[in-house]
Amino acid sequence: MGRSLPFITSAELASHNSKKSAYVTLHNRNVYDVTPFLNEHPGGADLILDYAGKDVTKIMVNILSHEHSESAYEILDDYLVGVLATADEEAKLMTPGLDKNAYVLTGVASEEELSVTTDFEQDYKSHSFLDLRKPLLMQVFWANFSKEFYLQQVHRPRHFGHGSAPLFGNFLEPLSKTPWYVIPIVWLPCVAYGTYLASRGLSIWALVPLWCVGVFIWTFVEYMMHRMLFHMDDRLPDHRIAITLHFLLHGVHHYLPMDKLRLVMPPALFLILATPFYNLAHFLFPYHVATAIFCGGIFGYICYDCTHYFLHHAILPPYFRELKSYHLEHHYKNYELGFGVTSKFWDVVFGTELVDTSARSKAT
Repeated sequence: MGRSLPFITSAELASHNSKKSAYVTLHNRNVYDVTPFLNEHPGGADLILDYAGKDVTKIMVNILSHEHSESAYEILDDYLVGVLATADEEAKLMTPGLDKNAYVLTGVASEEELSVTTDFEQDYKSHSFLDLRKPLLMQVFWANFSKEFYLQQVHRPRHFGHGSAPLFGNFLEPLSKTPWYVIPIVWLPCVAYGTYLASRGLSIWALVPLWCVGVFIWTFVEYMMHRMLFHMDDRLPDHRIAITLHFLLHGVHHYLPMDKLRLVMPPALFLILATPFYNLAHFLFPYHVATAIFCGGIFGYICYDCTHYFLHHAILPPYFRELKSYHLEHHYKNYELGFGVTSKFWDVVFGTELVDTSARSKAT
């Protein structure tokens, strides 16, 4: 695709230090994935594995060990996968406010690249992460990735092309796919009926404000869930079960952000997440008040999920175009900022707003 080589952090390099995935560097700059060469190395795989995750410049010119010929360097070129980031480059990888081409940690330099079909074979060869042709969830579970490596890779967007990558690969597969229109079809009647029940014990002058309070509360819940639950990256236990659950809940969306059928929450999952909030509302308030607030919150959720889908897949009017750019920058620039989907309000309040660079880019 003509894309420049991705930067690879020192931590990511160090994590590729086994027979399963062995990286080395030359002159502490170019990074090579020598995993396929392990069994072909004339001196045996162990000699390479002693330097896996490290620099091999000195050992390759060491006369006592084995001074390598020019052909050895030519062979090494076949396994070039990236460039080792300097300390300054690592510091810039996830720093907000830079020009969009500086966000190299995701391997994506623009919104348009999110929709470039991934070369499945080359991607797996380069990163040794997941094979998009095989069921993803069990790969995450059985691979037993380190948390650091998993988080680096799952936030590098890939695009399956047409259709969806297999997640379960069995009878559960249809349950992981939800068309956007299912959300209003399933939940709007519930909101309408709940609002009717609330109206039996409240005047219109009480019902409408309480309903609006529910919508406002939802915007806060949306922000907190996205930031504290979906992106609990720093707090994620370094364990295969926790990592697999993270992938199922939200990681798959960052890994495949343009998958049309995995952009909104399946009704069964939302029901599980919403039940504690329903119980809390009815614990704190009288029945009719709690029902009005909760219905407003569910309506806010419907707006959120539909907005989320259209931000990824629709041509939108001016306000939503800005919101679209803001949300997609969360995917390809900095996943540690920009958690608001329907609004930037709580990002501004809590200091997690993504800096807008579009105006400066146009000026330059």
